[in-house]
Amino acid sequence: MTLHQFFAPCPRGLESALVSELERLGASFATGRDGGVQFQGDWTICYRANLESRIASRILWQVASELYSSEADVYETTRALPWKEWFGPALTIRVNVAAIKCPLRSLEFVTLKIKDAVCDKFRETAGCRPSVNTVQPDIRIHGFLNAQRFSLYLDTSGDALFKRGLRKNAGEAPIRENLAAGILSLTGWQPGIPLLDPMCGSGTFLLEAAQIALNIALGAGRSFAFEKLANFDKDRWDQVKEAATARQKPRMPQPIFGSDLYGDVLAIARANLSDAGFSELVTLKQANVLEVSAPASSGFLVTNPPYGVRIGEQQQLIEFYPKLGDALKKKFSGWTVYIITADPLLPKSIRLTPTRRIPLFNGALECRLLEYKMVAGGMRRVRKADVTKDIMTPLDQTVKSRHG
Repeated sequence: MTLHQFFAPCPRGLESALVSELERLGASFATGRDGGVQFQGDWTICYRANLESRIASRILWQVASELYSSEADVYETTRALPWKEWFGPALTIRVNVAAIKCPLRSLEFVTLKIKDAVCDKFRETAGCRPSVNTVQPDIRIHGFLNAQRFSLYLDTSGDALFKRGLRKNAGEAPIRENLAAGILSLTGWQPGIPLLDPMCGSGTFLLEAAQIALNIALGAGRSFAFEKLANFDKDRWDQVKEAATARQKPRMPQPIFGSDLYGDVLAIARANLSDAGFSELVTLKQANVLEVSAPASSGFLVTNPPYGVRIGEQQQLIEFYPKLGDALKKKFSGWTVYIITADPLLPKSIRLTPTRRIPLFNGALECRLLEYKMVAGGMRRVRKADVTKDIMTPLDQTVKSRHG
């Protein structure tokens, strides 16, 4: 069995959760890096990771990693690779480059040098070169440079893995699907345990929870870039898909609950769940989060509340957050509450002491996942030390009134 080196990008803050997930899928030597996980595996593991990972954004196959000092080094490393063995010149390509502490002056020039090297090698070995398609390429080539090392990857995924295709309408300020799945993993929630999102928006947490409960392989209905590679093993891929289908559980009602104040938003969540075939699994109702009751004596409440930084909305939220904390304290004793927020007001205003604060990123947006253990007793105000030790940086964002 030949082991290959792979890298799976993910939302920053979810690296540990992705390590655990990839290990469950059979990956070897999974190691968290900033913004992703490096791991080893054969092509079966690559296929499985694409098909079943809920947290990864892509699965990148590493084809080179060399020291460099100039753009010429990048060109030579790229041109030396056996591109014709991996895909044909009839396929279109796109080159993406990212860097941290890179001493080279222009990443655009580096991108051009990588593209030139690939095309020059194809002209040399095949007599023609692939065309560039920046919108919907057949093959995505990813370059990454740090201060000393240049690494090159072939994207085995194609479209990003967090594009599940289940949210026909995402509403305003949606949370990314793989971030939602990663948050559920960080909470420790398991199927069969009651789960409530009382500000569910378009239903992202509910959709992810339903798929987890049924053990649905997320990529079963889509295609992948690895299917276009010359080494694609269709028989092995069919076996991976069949095994995943066999592990899927029958559709039956789950203790998964969602609510939202706004009827039009709830209609979006209902439509998304219906289109996914999950209408009978999840219970929805229109309700104010300050008035909703716990659907069970214990469980997990996971939600992404409204946030904003404009003066008018700030005042409204300053009044709302303490009421939210009071409602959680009074009505959800025995529950564990997880709130993902990009609003620096919330940790200071909700008047609850978090037991965990986990930095996360929703795209480029810095957030915190706050954990609160709801116990019987009076309201506990946040101590000054708790507030100051982890103040979120102000975010120059417009007000987001509905989430999910």
